Amino acid sequence: MSQDTISVRDIARQLPGVVRRAPAIAKGLYYYSLKNDQKDLTLGTLIEHNAEKYGSRPAVLYDNRRLTYTEFNAWANRIAHYLRAGGLGRGDSIAIFLENRPELLAMVAGAAKIGVACAMLNTSQKGKVLAHSINLITPQMIVVGEELVDAFEGVRDEVALGHDHPYLFMPDTDSLHDFGQTPEGYINLAEQVSHYRGDNLTVKDRPRLGDTAVYIYTSGTTGLPKAAPGSHRKFIKAYGGFGLMTLNMGPQDVLYCTLPLYHATALLVCWGSVLSGGSAIAVRRKFSASAFWSDIRRYGATTFGYVGELCRYLLNQPASPDDRNHTLTKMIGNGLRSSIWKPFKERFGIETVAELYASSEGNIGFSNFFNMENTVGFSTAPYALVKYHEGTRDPIRNAKGRMEKVKSGEPGLLLGEITAKWSFEGYTQKEATEKSILRDVFKKGDAWFNTGDVLKEIGCRHLQFVDRMGDTFRWKGENVSTTEVENIIDESGLAEEAIVYGVEIPGTNGKAGMVTLVPQDSSVESFDIDRLFRYLQDNLPPYAIPVFVRVTSAIEKTGTFKYKKVDLKKAGYSVDRPGERVYAWLPREKGYTLVDEALVKRIDGGEIPF
Repeated sequence: MSQDTISVRDIARQLPGVVRRAPAIAKGLYYYSLKNDQKDLTLGTLIEHNAEKYGSRPAVLYDNRRLTYTEFNAWANRIAHYLRAGGLGRGDSIAIFLENRPELLAMVAGAAKIGVACAMLNTSQKGKVLAHSINLITPQMIVVGEELVDAFEGVRDEVALGHDHPYLFMPDTDSLHDFGQTPEGYINLAEQVSHYRGDNLTVKDRPRLGDTAVYIYTSGTTGLPKAAPGSHRKFIKAYGGFGLMTLNMGPQDVLYCTLPLYHATALLVCWGSVLSGGSAIAVRRKFSASAFWSDIRRYGATTFGYVGELCRYLLNQPASPDDRNHTLTKMIGNGLRSSIWKPFKERFGIETVAELYASSEGNIGFSNFFNMENTVGFSTAPYALVKYHEGTRDPIRNAKGRMEKVKSGEPGLLLGEITAKWSFEGYTQKEATEKSILRDVFKKGDAWFNTGDVLKEIGCRHLQFVDRMGDTFRWKGENVSTTEVENIIDESGLAEEAIVYGVEIPGTNGKAGMVTLVPQDSSVESFDIDRLFRYLQDNLPPYAIPVFVRVTSAIEKTGTFKYKKVDLKKAGYSVDRPGERVYAWLPREKGYTLVDEALVKRIDGGEIPF
């Protein structure tokens, strides 16, 4: 754990840079602090403003495609015209099932113009999890990319949609005028949209700042994915807080984004920041460490969106004389570990690390406004760090029933106070929303959002991330719900009992998934590990498939029948427990491998590139 501290003197050293950004900070503060939910300021109006002010500047870059703000706005308008002609309007929703490509951004922008919210489906999902996510929203329509038709067809009969013609097909081509081959039962959206005008719409029932613009799916801490509504306000806060106040984005900037656009970091934070400066977003379908720097040079990118895992991959690439031969100076994201923070900046010549802390559903966010080292920054929102029960996300209440704040420098559970200004949008499920709210925390009648994360103060109200608590762990930049994975395994018919948790692997970010299970109808030795792997592949996204499997004849419990998860976490993937077998899903392998002591040593030694 890092022992970094931030002093007043450290802050003072950054003040000249703050003064230079003063005009952008003042403008950003205005947008960040907007309170009127009925204000006519939305994602759609931001794009229309940029089309008017920066019309000939690039808005979206993708492979060999270059769309100016004028072109992108016209495309979004044609989509909006089509959706309105289909009877959709303010308060309706559609589901988006597209990989990272310009069509996704155009769909979100077009829908936003008429007040239609987009449910941003995780493109790694399949089977029961995908069907569940769609049915949480009951959208009018679903836009399915050509690259994901097979995945959707697997659940098509299990989802409820509200329109007479709900299945919209988006071809995966290099041209807006190439409509591809439409699958049976679908409407070719690209072809249909091409018939509509590209002028800005006149909308009687215009969307407002407080309306839902997108639904972002989060694992939460228990069960299947939850859908968190994200209002236009969240785009505006990113626009002002990150784009203007922190990054000071301008028309000359290009932000390179390989993070999945169904995530809030990419869609809200990165794209919102781009819109603030009339900048361009360069999108890549999936991250590639080997292609990263050539892409940066190709697009002339000045900024990129990251998660800590991505940075570690780049740092692990062989050093090159071209490591500083690029235009990149800024980065925005989360999860950059203290151990690689300075090495990454120094090797690649990065000046600004806009590390942040936020959640899709939460009411609290932190930003590294002063460009300090090893911190998520500070927040103007009211928050508290309180004492908690180790190994859970449950705060401790004292004899009077109130919670207690930790001392400065001590890890504490982060809570965000829920007020009129700092509202909690929560989830589409009221029960899940209420479960995340703590009441009568410091006084009778107050309400606070429980983030489930442990952070600590390192000086001048700057926080440092410590750990994610409870039944969620983070792997490959994704939050994984242990309960979700356990439920999927329970339905396999292969396990009598299964408990899922995260374990640390040396040299990696986050925690790798591990399951300890008791076979249903077989012994430890005869358990069909290959059958389990095939089942997990069919029902879970790759990042949620357990990296390790421990097969045992019994799982130890406490006297109150609770699993001793702490003991299992301590054991990790060791093979010194008699009568048990441990398997590992090694990189580039198509199944699990039996773990022995030699393999444990290789993993512990960092020889295997998870």
